[in-house]
Amino acid sequence: MSAINQSGWRPEMATREGAAAATFTGNRALMLEEALIFEIGDAKTTGVDFTDVACVPAEAGTQTGLPPSREHKLGNLARTASIGLPGLSEPEAVRHYTRLSRQNYAIDLGLFPLGSCTMKHNPRLNEKVARLPGFADVHPLQPVDTVQGALEVINELAVWLIELTGMYGVAMSPKAGAHGELCGILCIKAALEARGEGHRKVILVPESAHGTNPATAAFAGFQVEDIPATDEGRVDLAALKARLGPDVAGVMITNPNTCGLFERDLKAISDAVHEAGGYVYCDGANFNAIVGRVRPGDLGVDAMHINLHKTFSTPHGGGGPGSGPVVLSEALAPFGPLPFTARHADGHIQLVEEETVGEDHPHSFGRMTAFHGQMGMFTRALTYILSHGADGLKQVAEDAVLNANYVLRSLDGVLDAPFGGSGPCMHEALFSDDNLADGFSTLDVAKGLIDEGFHPMTVYFPLVVHGAMLVEPTETESKAALDQFIGALRSVAERAKAGDASLKSAPHFAPRARLDETLAARKPVLVWKEPPLAQAAE
Repeated sequence: MSAINQSGWRPEMATREGAAAATFTGNRALMLEEALIFEIGDAKTTGVDFTDVACVPAEAGTQTGLPPSREHKLGNLARTASIGLPGLSEPEAVRHYTRLSRQNYAIDLGLFPLGSCTMKHNPRLNEKVARLPGFADVHPLQPVDTVQGALEVINELAVWLIELTGMYGVAMSPKAGAHGELCGILCIKAALEARGEGHRKVILVPESAHGTNPATAAFAGFQVEDIPATDEGRVDLAALKARLGPDVAGVMITNPNTCGLFERDLKAISDAVHEAGGYVYCDGANFNAIVGRVRPGDLGVDAMHINLHKTFSTPHGGGGPGSGPVVLSEALAPFGPLPFTARHADGHIQLVEEETVGEDHPHSFGRMTAFHGQMGMFTRALTYILSHGADGLKQVAEDAVLNANYVLRSLDGVLDAPFGGSGPCMHEALFSDDNLADGFSTLDVAKGLIDEGFHPMTVYFPLVVHGAMLVEPTETESKAALDQFIGALRSVAERAKAGDASLKSAPHFAPRARLDETLAARKPVLVWKEPPLAQAAE
């Protein structure tokens, strides 16, 4: 560890930024400054030479005025103006995108401490299997007989998800977490209507639930009412029971909740909701903390989505479309969406996808997506499950919880932990900015972490904690990696507690300085326009 990391921030660090900014190029050693592609290239040139070809006569009034080599015509459609894209040579194009890629932060570069996101390592074994012929090139319109292997993967994954959650059935087609929430809520809505209780229009959502929960319920046509949390960050059971009634369709609860705490009263909550005629939806985004240890079905849950990109390590975002299967209780399984897989006695797997279903699934609320799901995510998730096995998945949860508690207790006395007195946390450690110097906030800590080479943790969420900082290390981080992150966070927090003014303008070493984020959100500049000649000359 360098002397800087051992001793924390030093005043002379502030001079580095000025020295780096004074370079002719704007580069900071190997952190290369990169202009927009429009500023590098020129719309009037190309990166390669074309031999002039005879121009196809254009219709009257559509002459482009471009030289023959730059005029294009498709059928009866002729381009009437320059397309406006810059022409770059191959090395210019390669360098541009390579330099931009160096400004990305990724799990392959370092710890990604985003609370509630479970940004774990994506094992390369998953990627290798997902690229095997028959998985990578499967097409959704192939005859069912030619994709039995792919359907076998979907079916096997479904069996594992049902077993791990203690549920009765599963809908595999939802594409993401929020999509899965909608699936579960539509199942609840269909079940209520089937028994003649469509008048139940209220969904109860605890303060500690994920923010997408109330949005999903409202989108499905329900009214949303909040349930308060106790002083220790869990659902107020008495308040929830007092609100139950004939107008309540169900409750949407996150367990472990967004404060990183296990809802110890979930079984009592489920019993009370069921007795009142409602259903229990559990947000499964935090399932990584309990996989192999707790089965939500045993706690009375009726529906729960599972983020394959969280618990089962399929890539986030840029890795491809997501996947949010929804496990269902016996009460809700008949109302699940199409399509689904069904194994016959002879081992053949059928894909049931007709909107007009027969006796096997007469109450489905319909279809959520054009095809069955995202094959790449299914393949990766099943590979992860099979490579870990039941005992390995249990260890995943245990190690994730251990790492989070290590972070929480290592920062005792440094950052305020609003629920630190409630006992161990689950998969994420929650801090606040309550003990920072006057005028310093969570944002300053987050920006300071960027200078330390870390992506900031989740900030200002959950909303029940002022200036929240939510850290989820996951199970894939080593003690050495956690110690480095803890040291960096401790250093930045101590600077904020000491009133170090340089934090107010951090980051200093990133490609871009601190932005006016409010202005950027409200008035984003989304289209590049060539500056006027006079301005360009200046």
